Amino acid sequence: MEKFEIAVVGGGLAGFIAALALARAGRSVALIAPDPEKSDFRTTALMDQSVRFMERLGLWERVSPDAAGLATMQIIDGTERLIRAPIAKFRSSDIGIPAFGYNFVNATLLAALADAVAAEPNITRFTSAAETVSPQTDAVRLTLGDGKEIEAAFVVGADGRRSKVRDAAGITIRTWAYPQTALVLNFAHTIPHENTSTEFHTETGPFTQVPLPGDRSSLVWVVRPEQAEALLALSPDALSTRVEARMQSMLGKVTVEPGVQAWPLSSLVANHFGKGRIALIGEAAHAFPPIGAQGLNLSLRDIIALVDLLGTVPERSIPGDAGDRFDRRRRADVWSRTYSVDLLNRSLLSAFLPVQMVRAAGLHLLSAVSPLRNMLMREGVEPGRGFRALPSILKDVVLRR
Repeated sequence: MEKFEIAVVGGGLAGFIAALALARAGRSVALIAPDPEKSDFRTTALMDQSVRFMERLGLWERVSPDAAGLATMQIIDGTERLIRAPIAKFRSSDIGIPAFGYNFVNATLLAALADAVAAEPNITRFTSAAETVSPQTDAVRLTLGDGKEIEAAFVVGADGRRSKVRDAAGITIRTWAYPQTALVLNFAHTIPHENTSTEFHTETGPFTQVPLPGDRSSLVWVVRPEQAEALLALSPDALSTRVEARMQSMLGKVTVEPGVQAWPLSSLVANHFGKGRIALIGEAAHAFPPIGAQGLNLSLRDIIALVDLLGTVPERSIPGDAGDRFDRRRRADVWSRTYSVDLLNRSLLSAFLPVQMVRAAGLHLLSAVSPLRNMLMREGVEPGRGFRALPSILKDVVLRR
């Protein structure tokens, strides 16, 4: 039986990054990650804090040539409702950074991660899936699909919504579904995006365009399930015309690229994010609609907390309650982000007039009150950053008066 300090179960972006970060911190890591079955055409927008973490891991220089900055983000009310919100614009220059984040195709980061993992001496890669996970008092034992057995002092579950690691820890979850499907695609356009991301709020959910390098963008279009089926059935030219119309031709002629995907929307949040010698990250811990670029950024904050907890002194043994400590560290951040996304999504779906009034009033405040807008922008790129800046923001408001 091979023994490791940490075993990471799961081969998505979160699992690979966690294994690499913990190995770079000096821990011996088993990465249990079967090869992916299909290409990932989705894109990810990493916020400023996440980019800085990727720089420390030496990954950003591999990804940045294929990434586009998000210098401006604007929200447009695209509904036909009685009460509509004004356009809200957020500029990264207002808070002193060149971009809120950077958008790239997931496959680019996966390729960089595969190379980095292969070159990392502290990582041993296993391509068979974990069949059983058995927590013990002083370790966790894992049996793989090929019959190999592994023992680790700590296990990180990055194995998705149907996590075996989570089940083995006895951690329950809360789930809920939405009457929505996200159409995910990339498209070329004839008018430059100028590093601007535009989110249209519609009656079925957000329609969010995010820049890619060159005259290309990614799109998450949230619609009702029957609308998604109809859109998927369109020819490429017809779908391109529909996207262009929904964009109000802001980016000129649109050409949708191959690889359109549809994802039913639902949310999941674990009741605990760690227990004993187990911690949960990524979609094993939290999953919600692709709104506000929260998914991988939240997972990277999971990993940052893990490295802080487990990666300081390699020769130090990992305590048996490390998972419980991790749970306490992550609870506020995960729950606040999960319910913020849920509230925003439900507010778009609601036809209840008071809800529409509150949403419109909130966007109006953000448009009109720059200190509030700047605080929200800082908080968006790094949790706590906006609130830490609150005293100086209030001071500036007082001085202006």
